[in-house]
Amino acid sequence: MIRFEGIHKSYPVHGREVVALHPLDLTIQAGEVFGIVGHSGAGKSTLLRLINGLETPSGGTLTVDGQALGTLDGDGLRRLRRRVGMIFQHFNLLSARTVLDNIAFPLRLAGVSKAQARARAQDLLVRVGLEAHRDKYPAQLSGGQKQRVGVARALATEPKILLCDEATSALDPQTTASVLQLLDGINRELGLTIVLITHEMDVVRRVCDRVAVLDAGHLVESGPVAEVFLHPQHPTTRRFVAESEAIDEGALQEDIAHVAGRLLRLTFTGEDTWQPLLGRVARETGIDYTILAGRIDRIKRLPYGQLTLAVTGAQSDEALRRFAQAGVHVEELSR
Repeated sequence: MIRFEGIHKSYPVHGREVVALHPLDLTIQAGEVFGIVGHSGAGKSTLLRLINGLETPSGGTLTVDGQALGTLDGDGLRRLRRRVGMIFQHFNLLSARTVLDNIAFPLRLAGVSKAQARARAQDLLVRVGLEAHRDKYPAQLSGGQKQRVGVARALATEPKILLCDEATSALDPQTTASVLQLLDGINRELGLTIVLITHEMDVVRRVCDRVAVLDAGHLVESGPVAEVFLHPQHPTTRRFVAESEAIDEGALQEDIAHVAGRLLRLTFTGEDTWQPLLGRVARETGIDYTILAGRIDRIKRLPYGQLTLAVTGAQSDEALRRFAQAGVHVEELSR
């Protein structure tokens, strides 16, 4: 659906060029939820705004839904943008218009009759669960309700692509969860391609299929969320994962200093997450273990468990072999 080939972007600032994005290649498949993670200034918003033509790349080729953006004139860009919906961090609702009219607004801009636009808006209100609030104004809504209006408005023109610009960062955790559940349902039911930028790895874990990590304008890591989240390779990605799991790396290193044995990280995925494998291998091989850190959760709909252990005993090699034989990913850590 979206292909970046050698795309880069620079801005002139006080007579010099400031690089926002270094050359990168990236492909986003039709129908997937794709996350782009990075701290402030990493280039996330620039990358997102390239997709709907609000920014023009300094070089490279960007293809969206089969069209190379560099070949489109003004009319072509306007037609493309009708196929690309946008959800904003701070909602961007029109304060003087009702909820229904906010949702109908992009349709009216596109020349749809008032009656048809309001009928479409009413259907979307039902989809996002706000039919009882149709005649309210934005000031009368909670943050989560405002964002649901933003989602409905973004869907009004029946786009193929939905761009989410930090869509949950202004919301509390419970409201964030409900908005992510809404986006997940829209992706499954409508088959929309969703591109979501965020600085929270936990948002990516809950809803995305694949992820790209940006650091100072560089694409430093990308791949399936389960692979990137459970086995991060780049230091920036490892920091994001540690933040999302509330791991205090300094405290963990202190704990490690007090225990003997080999340090292992075991990763279980799918149904293996619920199996009593650790206890069984310990009994059969006679190893002892200390759990230093651990978590059982889900990556989208995939259950996983990850444990950091200190293992002692003469049969530790045999224990590692049995873990690997059972399909557990085993990583030996250095002290």
